[in-house]
Amino acid sequence: MNIALIGFMGVGKTTVSRALGRLSGMPEVDVDRRIAAREGRSIPEIFETDGEAAFRDMETAAIRELTGGRPSGGQILSCGGGAVLRPENVRLLKEGGAIILLTARPETVLRRVGDGTSRPALGGVVTVEHIAGLMEKRRSAYEAAADFAVATDGRTPEEIAEEILRRVRAE
Repeated sequence: MNIALIGFMGVGKTTVSRALGRLSGMPEVDVDRRIAAREGRSIPEIFETDGEAAFRDMETAAIRELTGGRPSGGQILSCGGGAVLRPENVRLLKEGGAIILLTARPETVLRRVGDGTSRPALGGVVTVEHIAGLMEKRRSAYEAAADFAVATDGRTPEEIAEEILRRVRAE
């Protein structure tokens, strides 16, 4: 079974994915990194050159590929912040396993994303208020897609990974 991590930028998806990989022995894949490697350019460059719609098409293709030929034992997928905005992505992720929503307070996200220059969705505006507004716009999509949510504020990646594994195994 796959474990897909979703949530807003800066909630810790990539970091927690690595911790989950270490604890579970499952391979972990960062969807955005896979797209950047395949395209030979960064996500901000893809957004700037091709636009968000083209990036979302690439993201769906990557998720389809990753969920289609799962290795035995599954894998951990760290998804980009907007991945679940497309129903097809949610369907593909759910077919292959569990979807876990990682959450954090806007203040935590602001601290983690720094100046936000590598985060196209922020559009160069990096304030608690702006982040809170974007988080609220996506909240219903995140909650609808997730099997359960885990808060990451003030916790180590290992603590979060242990909770996820415990809860996934209990379901």
